[in-house]
Amino acid sequence: MTKVKIINDPVFGFINIPKGLLYDVLTHPVLQRLSRIRQLGLSSFVYPGAQHTRFQHSVGAYYLMCEAIASLRAKSVAITDDEAEAVESAILMHDIGHGPFSHVLEHTLVHGISHEDISLLLMERMNRDLSGRLSLAIRIYRDEYHKRFLHQLVSSQLDMDRLDYLRRDSFFTGVTEGNIGSARIIKMLNVLDDHLVVEKKGIYSIENFLTARRLMYWQVYLHKTSVAAEEMLRGVLSRASELAAKGTELFCSPALRYFLYNRITGDTFAAHPECLETFIQLDDNDIWCALKVWQGNADVILSTLSRGLVGRRLFKVEIDAEPFDTAYTDSLTERIASRLGIPVSAAAHYMLTHATLQKDMYSATDDKIEILFPDGTVRDIAEASDMLNVSLLEKKVRKYILCYYRL
Repeated sequence: MTKVKIINDPVFGFINIPKGLLYDVLTHPVLQRLSRIRQLGLSSFVYPGAQHTRFQHSVGAYYLMCEAIASLRAKSVAITDDEAEAVESAILMHDIGHGPFSHVLEHTLVHGISHEDISLLLMERMNRDLSGRLSLAIRIYRDEYHKRFLHQLVSSQLDMDRLDYLRRDSFFTGVTEGNIGSARIIKMLNVLDDHLVVEKKGIYSIENFLTARRLMYWQVYLHKTSVAAEEMLRGVLSRASELAAKGTELFCSPALRYFLYNRITGDTFAAHPECLETFIQLDDNDIWCALKVWQGNADVILSTLSRGLVGRRLFKVEIDAEPFDTAYTDSLTERIASRLGIPVSAAAHYMLTHATLQKDMYSATDDKIEILFPDGTVRDIAEASDMLNVSLLEKKVRKYILCYYRL
């Protein structure tokens, strides 16, 4: 009998991790690092309960993958034990390329390489550590395996990643509108012509899923306070990088120092093995530790932004359906510069930012969600739904946000 490790998850209950490859992936330092990175970054400024980690999310996505494999096998979809283990390993590893505060890092400390690309580099590293046992998992993740529906379970508009994070983020934020019926969606999955489809009985669950996703984006992921905090963090890291480039000595951990005092690009990861090893050591704690110390830095911009994040004195936020008037933003910039005693150019760059937020509920040009009817025909959800028409599903909502230092 295979021994298992049991994890008690607050969302799905007891989750079994069998000893062997899956246990080795779970306990690998690269995956364990995710327990030191929050899933929702700075959203806890809005929802104090949002303290869950990317490690918890990865384990939850693994649980849903196991459920999906079992459900598809019950419908006579051919999935071997090796394929099941590989796709379960792939979903466990799908987020390992995320850095602290994820997308903020991608635009400040790392340039020209996405977290998906870093994930692949880390998967290859783990594969070497595990004697090549992750080769099939990597092929599935890269969509290079002949059973393409396995890749869809890892990455698509209806993958196990999305099914977990919507349910989990709803649970920890308390935003009940995001609580999707993941179990029923999984039970309604099937495979037709090597493509993942949803049986017609699950159409209402898919409609709820798409609606919940849109609500979660505007209420949680793109909440104006979270956006303001992210803009401040982006500013403080950009300022720290600028000071480091001038030779200013800043307090930071060895891992953060590497990324502050060097311009890191995709080529750096390729040419310098120590870059990836240093990335593995970087997590939320490095950033928060630096912010606490930088509160007392002599640089007004660095210290002001750091104090604002540590003490929750966030930028003021204004939202409009149209871009903000230039005369208005110029006036604000001049007042901020005068208040802080900094150049207008510095105030415009660090203390006042514009953001354009845009999101749709569903994109038919992406990997479609297709509904399987009893007669064997398949229709896109945008056509099959009698509640959500195409224009509503694909409508892009755009908001203009102005974030600036409170005067």
